[in-house]
Amino acid sequence: MNRLWNNCGSLTVDQIRVRLVDTQPSGQVPSGLSLRHAAVLVPLVCDSGEINLLYTRRTDLVRNHKGQVSFPGGSMEPQDASYDETALRETFEEIGVHPSEICVLGQLPIFPTITGFLVCPVVGLIPWPFDFRLSLEEVSRVFTVPLKWLADASNRQEKGVTLPDGRYENVVFFNSYEGENVWGATARITLQFLKSIDLA
Repeated sequence: MNRLWNNCGSLTVDQIRVRLVDTQPSGQVPSGLSLRHAAVLVPLVCDSGEINLLYTRRTDLVRNHKGQVSFPGGSMEPQDASYDETALRETFEEIGVHPSEICVLGQLPIFPTITGFLVCPVVGLIPWPFDFRLSLEEVSRVFTVPLKWLADASNRQEKGVTLPDGRYENVVFFNSYEGENVWGATARITLQFLKSIDLA
């Protein structure tokens, strides 16, 4: 699959892989929290010579984050030997991309969410175009956003938000893109990825 990226913008697959390895771990996990391990796939596609990130919009039938934009992913299951396996399994279950069709490039720092998960973002290449098979219970739509647009600082902002536990944090919000709003944990992962490859 790497050869398909030879003409996809100024970043090569090898450059992205090396920069992910160099990404420093994030801060300490808050003590006293009971967190469930989870992983998401941060899917990269090459569309018309340009790198895009692929997102999903969740249905109103799921337990968490109803109707929100997210990356494919979910909780680790007993059969999962690693975060990579969790991300690939969940991606297959949610949008029908088989693990054999995904080229994993690396991971971003693990971080806790306000909903009680410890999330590991796994970055990977997926084929494009692709005949996605969506889980009708979990995913209502798949869409892509150009990396160039996401990297433009004028398309995002941070707002101070008081969390349910009383903590005050800055939350990342991206401007609406073709009617879709990327914010919260998904926006945080997106921004971390941009920083890891020196685009933010």
